[in-house]
Amino acid sequence: MKRERAIDAAGVSFTYEEGTKALKNVDFWADRGQFVAMLASNGSGKTTLIKVLVGLLKPQEGRVLVGGRELSAIGAKGLYQEVGLVFQNPDDQLFGATVEEDVAFGPRNLGLEEAEVSARVAESLSAVNALELRKRAVHHLSFGEKKRVALAGVLSMHPSTLILDEPTASLDPAGEALMLHLLNRLNREKGMTVILATHSVDMLPLFVDCIFVLNRGEVLRRGPAEEIFCDHELIRQAGLRLPYISHLLYEMKRYDGVPINGLPLTIGEARKRLLELIPEELIASRLETKGQ
Repeated sequence: MKRERAIDAAGVSFTYEEGTKALKNVDFWADRGQFVAMLASNGSGKTTLIKVLVGLLKPQEGRVLVGGRELSAIGAKGLYQEVGLVFQNPDDQLFGATVEEDVAFGPRNLGLEEAEVSARVAESLSAVNALELRKRAVHHLSFGEKKRVALAGVLSMHPSTLILDEPTASLDPAGEALMLHLLNRLNREKGMTVILATHSVDMLPLFVDCIFVLNRGEVLRRGPAEEIFCDHELIRQAGLRLPYISHLLYEMKRYDGVPINGLPLTIGEARKRLLELIPEELIASRLETKGQ
């Protein structure tokens, strides 16, 4: 059964006034309920594409549909309830004195009753594990906390699609893992469409359904993680790198001749592939020793 498109951009091109061709005939789409990644190095056009998808920029060529409708037919208010945008730098998005005030801003501007506004604030902060920050002053938050509160502010509008520009940028490994697990939960448990622009590759294979690889304003390839990261030349051409575990095993295959099956993307997959190379009798002997 064909799935409904949450966002569908076709033949999109955009050139800035000084002559920079940021997007060149780009086709990009995400089906309802998918977790889609734009994988690109800096300067590849992903931020411009995001701005086009949410109507902040109008393409010179091509068209963008949201929920099957042209952006111009939706209107700003309707679009904010359909698509939520989370900026790379949360300081560009947060302006309330307290966390509660900031998250409540969007629902209040929809004209909702205060009881509904309060309920949405609590719901959204709970969704990002930040309910305890409700009364905190925004300027007292850590960078990671600001990222989560900015996300909560978008969630309070109840969008069906989330678009995030480098949501893990400047976060430590623990913060990066927390953010991606939060997005995964919103996607899998609440059915939200998630579109993630990033050049961080190590955790993507755990979550995404599909990856678009961008380079110099063009889509080089679209496909699942196992196809994208097995194409080493594609990754090199896009100015990216393999996940660390994949890079290690790639080097073991290339320089050491280790006959690893495929190119594992996660530690779990790598463990399975390496165990395949160990004689069964050696594994059995090891298990017997542990059982004594």
